Amino acid sequence: MTQNLPELAALLSAQRLAFDTSPFPALAGRLEAIDRVRQLVETFGTRLAEAIDRDFGRRAPAETALLELGPVLSAERHVRRHLARWMAPERRTASLDFLLFRNRVVYQPLGVVGIMAPWNYPLMLTLEPLIEALAAGNRVMIKPSELLPQTAALLQEAVAAFFAPEEVTVVTGGADVAAAFAALPFDHLLFTGSTAVGRKVMAAAAANLTPLTLELGGKSPAIVTESWPLEKAARDIAFGKMVNAGQTCIAPDYVLVPRPLLQPLADAILREITRFYPENRQGVDYTSLVGNGLERLEAAIAEASAAGAQILTCETPLPGPGKRLAPTLVLDPDRRSSIMQEEIFGPVLPLVPYETLEEALRFIRSGPRPLALYLFSGDKAEQAEVLTETHSGNVTLNGTLMHIAQSDLPFGGVGPSGVGAYHGRDGFRRFSHAKGVSEVRGLNPARLISPPFGRLARLIARFQMRR
Repeated sequence: MTQNLPELAALLSAQRLAFDTSPFPALAGRLEAIDRVRQLVETFGTRLAEAIDRDFGRRAPAETALLELGPVLSAERHVRRHLARWMAPERRTASLDFLLFRNRVVYQPLGVVGIMAPWNYPLMLTLEPLIEALAAGNRVMIKPSELLPQTAALLQEAVAAFFAPEEVTVVTGGADVAAAFAALPFDHLLFTGSTAVGRKVMAAAAANLTPLTLELGGKSPAIVTESWPLEKAARDIAFGKMVNAGQTCIAPDYVLVPRPLLQPLADAILREITRFYPENRQGVDYTSLVGNGLERLEAAIAEASAAGAQILTCETPLPGPGKRLAPTLVLDPDRRSSIMQEEIFGPVLPLVPYETLEEALRFIRSGPRPLALYLFSGDKAEQAEVLTETHSGNVTLNGTLMHIAQSDLPFGGVGPSGVGAYHGRDGFRRFSHAKGVSEVRGLNPARLISPPFGRLARLIARFQMRR
């Protein structure tokens, strides 16, 4: 059921009160909580995949299982295996001035964490951060996207079946509820979505000085070099672009390719896409577009074509429900066109020719820093050059998307593509407060520098300012 605005504040108050009664849950309690997330997935996973299929118009339950349910369970296993070590206080050194001190860092739960989840991966981008927030000892409120109403309602039912509302709760509703949710005084708020909406969330959270993690998007480039086999690059680029019909925040948004390889790469990518979706499987495996994606992308393709770009389309039937757009390549588009200025978020891929690798890197640096970058190169010097001369949230070398599946790597953006990172240990720390604890043992040096200041104080000051 949709919550009204006063109910949101009441839910937050109930969770904060419950947290105050148990501000540092023991390891056993945290493991039991994240195990309930596993049970939720195992109990409701099939129904949730079916609800996503209906909300999208078409998304194969197998794709949901591979891209969402499986990664959530993998994340749960990783956290469960390492949580005891993450929770243990960390020893920190003391400087020469304070040799008798014992220093440590204690990771303390924050309190109540809010999660604002997007529609494109409604389970992975809800349940993975939920696992990490629970592992850190927090209570959690979740706001799923209103664009998938059946999924949101079933997720609310599933969470309620395994968690009391003062532990974890799901609130549903439209833009007004989302705006009110973002303005709640959480102890931490995670938002995943577009950069434009992220700005609004950041402004709403600022009134309460709510700490934020923003996972946004942008135009993630793929760079193909002559040192990597063309067919391998084509297969991985096609995979990264066509998963979820391109509705992935880290999908390759455009490809930079040496000019002589522009047409051969385009042909190879189209061959791979056709192999992924043979005519007898497109109605089963090819995902529909959500919201205004179809109309927006058709307009962008028409604009690029009018500006002189070559348009290549997989001319195959697209049977089944939902809004479908045939996979489309846009060769050498005008750099000022919307398809090169805005995040695409669909099965449309521009291919941009370059003369030198330095020219390609300048092109990337001329735009906002992306959430992901992909490089196809067998040359270690090229790899080092790209890694050091570009900024992006994450990188996959000689593949696409795979960095997000690595539980022991942080995932996050930089600049307009995001603020902060989580996943695994980094998620545990993101939803914790690293509290420094310094213990005085033996002589307290403060007693040697207390007023009135004399010769000893001057000697200590000189020692502190040594080189």
